[in-house]
Amino acid sequence: MGVFGGTFDPPHLGHAIVANDLVEQLDLDRLLVIPAPRPPHRSAVLSAETRLSLIRKLFEGASSIEVDEREFERAGPSFAVDTLDELRREYPEADLTMVIGADQLAAIDEWHDYRRLPELATIAVMRRDGEEPTLPDAAAGLRYIAVDVTRIDLAASAIRDRLRTGRSIRFLVPESIRTDIERAWAARGADQMGTDA
Repeated sequence: MGVFGGTFDPPHLGHAIVANDLVEQLDLDRLLVIPAPRPPHRSAVLSAETRLSLIRKLFEGASSIEVDEREFERAGPSFAVDTLDELRREYPEADLTMVIGADQLAAIDEWHDYRRLPELATIAVMRRDGEEPTLPDAAAGLRYIAVDVTRIDLAASAIRDRLRTGRSIRFLVPESIRTDIERAWAARGADQMGTDA
């Protein structure tokens, strides 16, 4: 069972492609996509409910990919260690693999209780541009495996920049959610237009 968390602000084609690759590359029976309603290391621009609705629609009909809402049922920040603790109790026999990006690994010493993560799940790090991931000095020796996925040069921040400046996001996000993203952005209100993270 794979665990793929994130802010998904907004979800885009890169998320969909990576999720599909993870199922294949890690030979997963199931990939749980877990959106963070209150990410501890950054602020989300779109509301938690909007992001959850978008990510549900993105993976609708994907047989091996399931959107998991457990972090919406907890108060406080969305800490990965708490989510893995819950999953370990719920699925004691499961072979859990938590997937993160190379950029996240490079700052993993800033994560809450990060040294417990390898006790709860295998940490799989997506390579960036074919390069081996690197650990920060403070987390030296933390166990992880590297995984190759299809990487496209696309970030949620780039999509927000295009929305902010009135440019099209067509072909950057799945057509099934493009109109929903554009409407959600427009509904944020003029008072927020200059305050995006």
